Amino acid sequence: MNRNELNELIGKTQPNICQIVVLKDGREVYANEWNGYKRDDCVHIMSATKSVVSLLTGIALDKGMIKSIDDRVLDYFPDYQVKRGEKTAQDVTIRHLLTMRAPYKCKGDPWSKVCSSSDWTKTSLDLLGGRKGLTDEFNYQTVCLHILSGILYQVSGMKTVDFANEYFFEPLGIRKHENFYARSAEEHKAFTIGKTPKGNVWFADPEGLGTPGYGLCMSAQDMAKIGQMCLDRGEYEGRRVVPESWIKDMTVPREVEGPHFRGMQYGYLWWIIHPEKNVYAAIGNSGNVIYVNPGESTVAAVASYFKPTVFDRVDFIEEVLLPAL
Repeated sequence: MNRNELNELIGKTQPNICQIVVLKDGREVYANEWNGYKRDDCVHIMSATKSVVSLLTGIALDKGMIKSIDDRVLDYFPDYQVKRGEKTAQDVTIRHLLTMRAPYKCKGDPWSKVCSSSDWTKTSLDLLGGRKGLTDEFNYQTVCLHILSGILYQVSGMKTVDFANEYFFEPLGIRKHENFYARSAEEHKAFTIGKTPKGNVWFADPEGLGTPGYGLCMSAQDMAKIGQMCLDRGEYEGRRVVPESWIKDMTVPREVEGPHFRGMQYGYLWWIIHPEKNVYAAIGNSGNVIYVNPGESTVAAVASYFKPTVFDRVDFIEEVLLPAL
């Protein structure tokens, strides 16, 4: 299959893909855009945001801002008052958040409760815990993960986007990002599911803390830089960005209970695709993916606009895209 045929196939069979960049041995071997997007336009990468926040957490740990991911979450919020009768939240650790093993007093994501509040971190802390205790069950959450942004702010005094700009985006040559604020629920929804190109923005709460579970906007080119940095064990163009030890720990596979995650395992906010080959990925709704295959020295970044029927594009990457190249 030649490049023109591949471009046409993607346009016909993957209609919401906006950009793809593939790197092999650190060199770009394929890139293209669809749906009117340009190379440097940004897409809302949905839950792939989580994986970026994992890397920011590793940086904060390396700088001594976070002492240990086994620290209890509430130790980082000394002024927070635990609700009467709550006996579980006190023992939840940062590791529980990173591995999606934290318990919450809610079923599903409490979007309205958190996003309509004036303090998203506090509201998320109010939902942490519950009567079941620490069960260590996999419990995938998005909005309540806002606690991680709160921790980063507590330890650094920096808004999420400022921390990312200084310690992560700038070393990778990724353009400076700014906060995006929604003035209404309708604007929030439009941001989340909009199909048009975005700027270099990160969705933020009223206090300016970037949402760690979703909300980051990037181009596939920038996503590929993150993947290459991970493949190079935390270095980018000879510069140390993330500790090598964090990349290693972040990709240790852990079993995921339940039938809804296509048999994948989980690390620290990264999906482990093939544990035996150490293939892993950042995955966001609608098919936003940073795919890292160290054994093949390959990175594939796919950026897509909102399409609710698409969960991930791992099969497309492995069965169509990479074989065609």
